[in-house]
Amino acid sequence: MTTDETPEAVQLAANRAMWDERVPIHTASTFYDIPGFVAGADPLRSFEVAEVGEVTGKSLLHLQCHFGQDTLGWARRGATVTGLDFSVPAVEAARELAGTVDLPDARFFAADVYDAVKVLDGETFDIVYTGLGALCWLPDITRWAETVAALLAPGGFLYLSEFHPITDVFDENGLTVTTDYFRRGPMSWDEPGTYTDATVETENNLSYEWQHGLGEIVSALIGTGLRLEFLHEHDFSLFKRFTSFERSTDGITEVYRFPAGQPRVPLMYSLRARKSS
Repeated sequence: MTTDETPEAVQLAANRAMWDERVPIHTASTFYDIPGFVAGADPLRSFEVAEVGEVTGKSLLHLQCHFGQDTLGWARRGATVTGLDFSVPAVEAARELAGTVDLPDARFFAADVYDAVKVLDGETFDIVYTGLGALCWLPDITRWAETVAALLAPGGFLYLSEFHPITDVFDENGLTVTTDYFRRGPMSWDEPGTYTDATVETENNLSYEWQHGLGEIVSALIGTGLRLEFLHEHDFSLFKRFTSFERSTDGITEVYRFPAGQPRVPLMYSLRARKSS
């Protein structure tokens, strides 16, 4: 570590290297099914579409957009979209995908979330959209909330859908509490592979994550002056988080739930917070 590299900078650099390496693995995976997306499949979850509402003619910024598949899903629904991700390979893949599906007006920027206001030159948006495994990669949730508020136009709103932090305290069966919900600070992982293919060989396997409680996230947003319009907790997840999960559906989107009769905990949550007009 050089004298100008803080521990946080080193941690974020490790995360960036890890994500950079996994971009081509993800874009080639059946998990994301780019051929299906190109053919017209909608990558967005049905509950998100219902909770965000009509987006036609609205400007939408997707923070931590990865290679932009969900971002372009909103573009197909009529939004004018901008995506931002800290991985240069991810942004390059997003731009390529936008060209493939003939959405040339979609813009993508390579930048850290905390630099978004500067990189976007103070531009504001009707909707800031983010989530699905995004917040755990951010060390400072208050700074994130302040960034979101600065990116919103008057009357605009943040829509966040995320995996519920309570799920991080359980063992792999989802039955026994093994981890402190209130633990804070960076947690390091050194694991090969990725969620689209656990068997693939990878080199950049060190990563760092940060746990944020639901109360912290909501309080950080309210602290910026945003008004919370709803906070929904959901009894389903989008992947088999626990071995006991059974495949289910919410009508359109394939989801996973605890078996019928087993006590439940919230597995995901979604919220909308609006900036004063």
